[in-house]
Amino acid sequence: MTAASSRHFVLAAGGTGGHLTPAFALAHELERRGHHIALITDERGAAIPGKPDFLTAHVLPAGRFGKNPLRWPAAIKSVLEGRSMAQRLYESFQPTAVVGFGGYPALPALLGAQGMDVPTVIHEQNAVLGRVNRLLAGRVDAIATSYPDVDRLKRKHRGKVHLVGNPVRPGVLALRDEEFPAFTEDGIFRVLVTGGSQGARVLSEVVPDGLSMLPPALRNRLQVTQQCRPEDLEAVRARYANHEIPAELASYFEDMAGRLADTHLFIGRAGASTIAELTAVGRPAILVPLPIATDDHQAANTREMVKAGGARSIRQAGFTAKELAKQIAAMAQRPETLANAAHAAWNCGRPDATSDLADLVESFGGSDIQDVIRVGANNARGATQGLQAGQTATRDSSREHR
Repeated sequence: MTAASSRHFVLAAGGTGGHLTPAFALAHELERRGHHIALITDERGAAIPGKPDFLTAHVLPAGRFGKNPLRWPAAIKSVLEGRSMAQRLYESFQPTAVVGFGGYPALPALLGAQGMDVPTVIHEQNAVLGRVNRLLAGRVDAIATSYPDVDRLKRKHRGKVHLVGNPVRPGVLALRDEEFPAFTEDGIFRVLVTGGSQGARVLSEVVPDGLSMLPPALRNRLQVTQQCRPEDLEAVRARYANHEIPAELASYFEDMAGRLADTHLFIGRAGASTIAELTAVGRPAILVPLPIATDDHQAANTREMVKAGGARSIRQAGFTAKELAKQIAAMAQRPETLANAAHAAWNCGRPDATSDLADLVESFGGSDIQDVIRVGANNARGATQGLQAGQTATRDSSREHR
């Protein structure tokens, strides 16, 4: 790319992995294409592991609008201060577009861009439009989604929706073309269990006992890898030892992609990044949505994968050892049953999410949009360059698993 065609883009995201993982993936792709990228986030995001070295982080104040109206004036003051700081950055950086990934730091960043007539795009990782993205949906130029059906998205905004998927880490995406690990009548049955900081405890309490209730033909072949809270490790280790089930336990695993590669069945929460990685690789799952997730978005995240046959979802209120054993036995009763579920999960994957999102973002400022699945008639500024009004750009979405 020539210097003349190189452009500047600003990415804005809250400081959690769910918001920043797709932002970092897009940053790598845009940088590979020769563009210059800056990040707006909070203090957590500026310090989070995995941030690209080339990506300069700008920390802006961003008020949180909770349920207490008495705190709203202070939140509004912070947003206005953050918007002014963002605009000072834009005056020197001159971005072609600003891309928001949700989280409160994205709000002042996108409001600042809109006040300067800079094109804006939002990316929604979940199957429910998040609070900040709902506030901005009517004002942005394009909305990138990870699922074909997104709750809390108003009908009048669907004309500027682009289905791109949720970008995943390159190390995980590299596994997509590998075969599902051999699962035979007498081979090892590898189960991976993760739950994150909020969700690991219920998994630690239920999963060991549930696995112990499996039919002997499955139970005697188990090899478990489980992520636990540090304070739960010894208790979980004792549970597995009591059940005589071999298990590797840790509060953090460095090579999660490698462990996912060997996995026959995943048990865990239904966060956006988790679903994206499971479907990118093609791993069947038993999902337990976090009940306190905002707008119950984790339950919504499971719909596509469950409907396809790649996963089963158990509400936490009904997540008992007996129910877990029942669902595992149903999925793994025959080798072909589990393999079919893996194929169904794989077919839900969107491996081109990063490049599709980059194509969408690049369409603001000169280059035509390419290979982006569009939902609805799209007349968004910039995103229809090279297309007639109402025309859609689609690609063959049929997928054959290896």
